[in-house]
Amino acid sequence: MLSLARSARQRHAQRVAYRAQRSFRAWVVDADKGKLKSREVKHFEHVRELPQPDPDATVTVDVKYSDLNYKDAMIFQGQHGVVRRFPLVPGIDCAGLVASSTSELWQRGDAVVLTGNKIGQHSDGGYSEQCRVQAEWLAPKPESLTLEESMIIGTAGFTAMQMVLELQDAGLQPGPAPVLVLGAAGGAGSMAVAILAQLGYKVVASSRRAESLSSYFQELGAFDVIGALERNPKPLQDQRWSAVLDCAGSPSLGTALAQLQYQGACACIGVAGAQHVEASLYPFVLRGIRLIGVDATLPWNVPGYPGDVATWRRDREKRLEIWRRLDELKLHQVICRLRSPAIGQKM
Repeated sequence: MLSLARSARQRHAQRVAYRAQRSFRAWVVDADKGKLKSREVKHFEHVRELPQPDPDATVTVDVKYSDLNYKDAMIFQGQHGVVRRFPLVPGIDCAGLVASSTSELWQRGDAVVLTGNKIGQHSDGGYSEQCRVQAEWLAPKPESLTLEESMIIGTAGFTAMQMVLELQDAGLQPGPAPVLVLGAAGGAGSMAVAILAQLGYKVVASSRRAESLSSYFQELGAFDVIGALERNPKPLQDQRWSAVLDCAGSPSLGTALAQLQYQGACACIGVAGAQHVEASLYPFVLRGIRLIGVDATLPWNVPGYPGDVATWRRDREKRLEIWRRLDELKLHQVICRLRSPAIGQKM
């Protein structure tokens, strides 16, 4: 009897050890009507147990790194603005190794990165040691970057590079007139300053924290650092900027548009600072300027967004080009030298 009891205890201990070996951890946030209910690390034995699995997912990824973005911070506070519903695993990007795949696109052990596609918003995201996603959302890890370096760049760097490419498609080239970066102290703004400087542009970083962060911006490569632009209702002003990148929804965006050079363009990604813009139509019709909205999530096969093959192929090529350009710049080396106030947050 004693031997049987000992054997039963051993089998129980083995089952517990096996479950512990299989289990993984994930951050889970729950909220109701904008009020945070809970925010905790939970243990799971299978990705199917996560609160909002994607029914069309075909790949399981062992997540090694993620980072902290503005949307993630909103979700951790229980804000509903960017979330379909709670509870949810946050994390709008991640990098890791493919654990299993039923898609021909990926094999076990492939190193992959994922940004956008509404993960961590419409379905469980990267703040989990395992996540399950659609194969079409993934991109191969850039050749010269580690998984960690990919997430040091992360969504912030990906978005900044997409803004720069949009402006280059609109005709932006290095020249004597500077490029203005509004909201330069944020993650995407800081990355934008570094990317533009690496590409040979004359960059002016604009921030309400210009004085305290001046040396930081200069290390990123800024030619000049200024405070927030003062609002000026004059519809046409001196043509100061070859292009503008608005990374925070700046209240002074209207002023920046009025100061754009003839046929210049502004790329805009944020609404953190302001959700409305006070601007005149005169710069658009008399100087031919353009305002370009940039959505770096590039969602595919997500409710309310395109799901056709042609769109996936187009956006996949865009993703791969953005990562290729980031890989070429060795941007992570610039960022790792600095103590950034906003980027490089590790999971």
